[in-house]
Order: sequence, then structure tokens, then C-alpha cells
Amino acid sequence: MGPLIDPFVDNDFMLRALLAGALVSIACAVVGTYVVLRGMSFIGDALAHGVLPGVAGALLIGWPTMLGAAVGAGVMIGGVGVVTRRSRLSSDAAIGLLFVGLLALGIVVISSSDSITTSVEAILFGEFLGVSDGDLWALGIAVLVVGAVAAWSARPFLLLCFDPDLASVMGYRANRYHQLMLALVAGTIVVAFQTVGSLLVFGMLLAPAGVGSLLARRVGVMMIWASVVGVLSTYVGLLLSYHYGWAAGATVVLVSVVIFFVALVATSLVPRRAA
Repeated sequence: MGPLIDPFVDNDFMLRALLAGALVSIACAVVGTYVVLRGMSFIGDALAHGVLPGVAGALLIGWPTMLGAAVGAGVMIGGVGVVTRRSRLSSDAAIGLLFVGLLALGIVVISSSDSITTSVEAILFGEFLGVSDGDLWALGIAVLVVGAVAAWSARPFLLLCFDPDLASVMGYRANRYHQLMLALVAGTIVVAFQTVGSLLVFGMLLAPAGVGSLLARRVGVMMIWASVVGVLSTYVGLLLSYHYGWAAGATVVLVSVVIFFVALVATSLVPRRAA
């Protein structure tokens, strides 16, 4: 059991990374379940990349990167709404336009400044092994906020995932709850990107929740499965990173994707065996 436990017992940075990964996994499990059920993968991906210019700008002027990420996510959500209302473009087209534009802007800002070039890897792939106690507190608060919002909005969120018209008929303002769901996705990405990076946070949102959708039919059970898969992926990914020198954030996401495909194969074989 030594190689499986000792890295977390002997190294404080590994233990903090494990705790941070567990908190990120729980938040992403709750939000990712709605992303999968609502079919919001594209906007989730766009938000994960849309924070890039905000983070780069924050580094350039000395602001906290989380604040810059929040500004970038806000511009993405607001921009999609403006383009959709003021033009004949569909929401998918608006999302794609803002996605490409913000990503390109972020790359231009990074490439034009030597002072933040060295921070590119941290922006894209996170700093899993550099998590501080303050980061853990921020992640813990974020998990509580995500859980509270999801619990308070559970019924309208569920109706939005399966029948938005029914949500309106039952007295819920579908558009308002849709915006709240987008804000929840954006907030989770903003908090989680510092740990796993803007390129990898989308994997943590999607892969564990995808496993939950394969193994469960109730939303609550899906979230539990997604949380378990996320925490397990964090543990296994950090172990592999420690023993083989692989990039921590990328390894964690890779493990979660592998688990998804294993679950996909397993669930596809079960009916055949039963038959």
C-alpha cells in the first residue's frame, strides 16, 4: 500500500492537490450533469476557452487571475445574448463566433507580451501541484454555493433539461433559469480553471458526468456517480503523475475519459449478456 498512500502522506503539495481535485470534482459533477442533460457541451467548451483573454489581461495588469477569468466568462455569456438578440444568428452560431474571437484575442494578448509568456502553461493546464490553502478555501466555498444553487433550482433545472415549455407552463421563467444555469457553469469554470487549466476544465465537467449518465437515470444518482468518478480520477491521475512525471492536470482528465469509455463498453455489453 506504500506507493498508493505515501505520496499523499509524505508530500503536503500532493495532499492539497488531492483535496483540491476532490472539491473541483464535486462542483463539476453537479454542474456537468446539467451540461450533459441540457446539451450545453458547446457553450461549456466555449466558456472554458473564453476565460483565456480575461486571465491574460489580468496577468498583464496585475489583477487576480480568477477575477480576469470571471470577466472573460461574463463577456462570453453577455456577448452571446447580444448577438442572438441583435442578429438573425442562432445561439450556436453566436457561441461559435464568440468562442473563436475570444480564444484568438487571448492568444494575441499572450503572444504580444513577454511578461506573461511563461505563465501560458499554468493558464492552459493549471497548477494542480501548486494549490495553496487559500485556493482550497475558495474551492470549498464554491462547492457550497454550487450545491445551494443546484438544490434551490433543482425542479426548474430538471424541467429545462427535458421540457423547457413545461417549465414555462408550470410558472417558471425558463429564460431566467437558463441564464442562472449558464452562470453556474461559468462560475464553476472560473473557480476550477486555476487547478486544472482552461483547456482541461471542460474534461472534468463532461467525462465524469458522462459516466453518471451511463450508469444512472435519476439526476441525483448521476451527480453521485460523477463525483465518485471525478474523485477517483483525481487520485489515480495524481498517483500516475507522481510516479511517472506526467503533467498532473492532463493525467487526471485523461483518466476520467478512460473511465468513461470503460463504462461505455461495459454498459453496452450488459444487455447482450442478459439476452
